[in-house]
Amino acid sequence: MEIRILSPTWGLEHLGYEKMLKKIFAAGYDGLDTWIPQDPDDKRALFDFLSSGNITLVTHQYRAAGSTFKDFKRSFLEELKSCAEPKPLLINSHTGKDHFTKKQLLELIDIAAEFSDKTGITVAHETHRGRLGYSPQSYHELAALRSRFPITADFSHWVCVTESMLENFGPALKLAIQNIVHIHARVGYEEGPQVTDPRAAQWKYAVDAFSGWWDEMVAANRQQHRPVLTITTEFGPAPYLVHHPATGAPLVDQFEINCYMKDYLKRRYQSGCPG
Repeated sequence: MEIRILSPTWGLEHLGYEKMLKKIFAAGYDGLDTWIPQDPDDKRALFDFLSSGNITLVTHQYRAAGSTFKDFKRSFLEELKSCAEPKPLLINSHTGKDHFTKKQLLELIDIAAEFSDKTGITVAHETHRGRLGYSPQSYHELAALRSRFPITADFSHWVCVTESMLENFGPALKLAIQNIVHIHARVGYEEGPQVTDPRAAQWKYAVDAFSGWWDEMVAANRQQHRPVLTITTEFGPAPYLVHHPATGAPLVDQFEINCYMKDYLKRRYQSGCPG
C-alpha cells in the first residue's frame, strides 16, 4: 500500500494560488487536500496546475447549506458534483449538522453512497465537530445502521468533544478504524482540537496517543489491501493556531508545523515502520 502525504491549502490562501502551490510542492508534499475555489481565476489556476502533472487530490465539501432539510439535501448533492469535477482520489465531506435527526443523517449517507456508486469517487465523511460524526457516540450509532460507510478520521475533534483521550470509547474506535479511508493528522487534546505545537515536550502524550491510532488505521488499510492511503497534515491557522492575545501575531508557524508533521509521517510510514 502506498501512503501519500497531502498539504491543506487552508491558511495559505493569502499567498495566491500560484505561490501557494509552488510552496507546497517545493516542500515535498505528494498532493493537496483542498476545496474547489469559488473565484473563477483561482479555480482556473488550481485546475491548470492539477493538469500539469500526477498530483494526488482530495477535494473538500463543506459548503452544503439550506434553511430546510430538503434544501440541504439538494445543496449537498450539488456540492459533491462540484467537488468531483477535477476527478479527485476522494471527497472529504463535512456531512450534515449535529442537530439533524438520525433519519436525516442516514439519508445523507445514502445520497453520498449512491453518488460514489455512480461516479467511482469515494465520499469520506469527516469526524468533525458540528457534523455527522461529531462524537464517537454519534458515529457509532450511525455505523450500526449503515455499516462500513467510509470516513475521514480527525480524532482531534473527538478528544475535544469528549474531553478525553478516548479511553472510554473502545468499541467506537475499533469500528471507526476499520472504515477509515483518509486521515487528517492534526493532534488535539482534552480541551481543544489542536495542540499549540506538536514538537513541544508537554504534548508528547497527545502525539503518542494519536500516533498509536494512526498506526492502527494504516494497519487496517493494509489488511484491506487498499492501494493508496492519504494523510493530510491539517494543523490550521488562527483561531486554531496559538497567537498573541494583544497583537494577534502567530506564536508558531503553521506551515512549518505541517512540514514537521509531513516529515514525521513519512519517516513513520513510508519507510515501512509501524502499521
